[in-house]
Amino acid sequence: MGKILTFGEIIMRLSPPGNRTMKQSHEMEFFFGGTELNVASSLATMGCKVKHVSAVSDDFVGESALSFVKSFGIDTNFISKNEHPLGLYFLEVGSSVRASRIAYNRLNGSFANIEAEKIDWEKALEGCDYFHWTGISPGISESAYESLKEGLKTARELGIEITTDPAYRSNLWKYGKNGNEVLKELVSLSTIFIGGVNEINEILGTQFSSDKNGFLEACEELKKQCPSIHKIFDKIRIGVTASSQQTQGRALVNGNYFETKFLEIDQVVDRIGTGDAFAAGLIYGLKNFDDEKALHFANAACAIKHTILGDINYCSAEDILEVMTGNSGGRIKR
Repeated sequence: MGKILTFGEIIMRLSPPGNRTMKQSHEMEFFFGGTELNVASSLATMGCKVKHVSAVSDDFVGESALSFVKSFGIDTNFISKNEHPLGLYFLEVGSSVRASRIAYNRLNGSFANIEAEKIDWEKALEGCDYFHWTGISPGISESAYESLKEGLKTARELGIEITTDPAYRSNLWKYGKNGNEVLKELVSLSTIFIGGVNEINEILGTQFSSDKNGFLEACEELKKQCPSIHKIFDKIRIGVTASSQQTQGRALVNGNYFETKFLEIDQVVDRIGTGDAFAAGLIYGLKNFDDEKALHFANAACAIKHTILGDINYCSAEDILEVMTGNSGGRIKR
């Protein structure tokens, strides 16, 4: 099977242990992650061959990040180094009625200073049948945007499926470009859309409702304005409290609508990376199953990630299949 290429920042997460706030803690745990890297690592854990394109700091922190990525068996030949520091974010993990909080320090980091002209996209995409990106990467800097755009153009010329999770983050986009316009441009170069009504409304400036009819109308408008998109998959998450979540998937493919049942997570360990787990599960599913089963697999991957500490879903495909088929009792495996 063909390889999967991901493009995006490798970032360090710093958190007080447990559910402490920064004010009450004198120590921090750190994890390496990043939206697209989370997808890459999850796919590699499930047995896929993955390449990642990025930039890290030319110091022991960047070297540690590279070692972490290599530990999954991910091809790091297209991760460059520069003199800028690795990006960071700080997370206070909430509980029950107290929400989690995040603060970023990434806008002048190593990935923000990636050099577009030094990426050999044809070589990077050699042997690949999927290319995954998210809306976070082009929001970080103009050079990240230019790098991604060139990669997407090359992937289109090579006939590679391009999956996008066009997450819009208003706290990014500090370099003068309109985020919604850029995302529409880049989505128009993609083929599979991982998002729902909120994402479509942000990109197109529409106001569709979030119910089923609104979702179907939004999907048709997206396909009309971005005709290269031929499959749309949406993740719905309902937060009862910070410790209790429900997830569901729905999709529109070739005019056919299908959805999953809700999966309930009553004791959330970590919400970070759950959307990335959904994206990874979907890509794995599209490579191995039909579209409807791929959606069910993605929803199960999203649900099980809520039980894993850190940014990355470390579960195997077999673990996810068990949840997908209803084996969620948590019985000890011996």
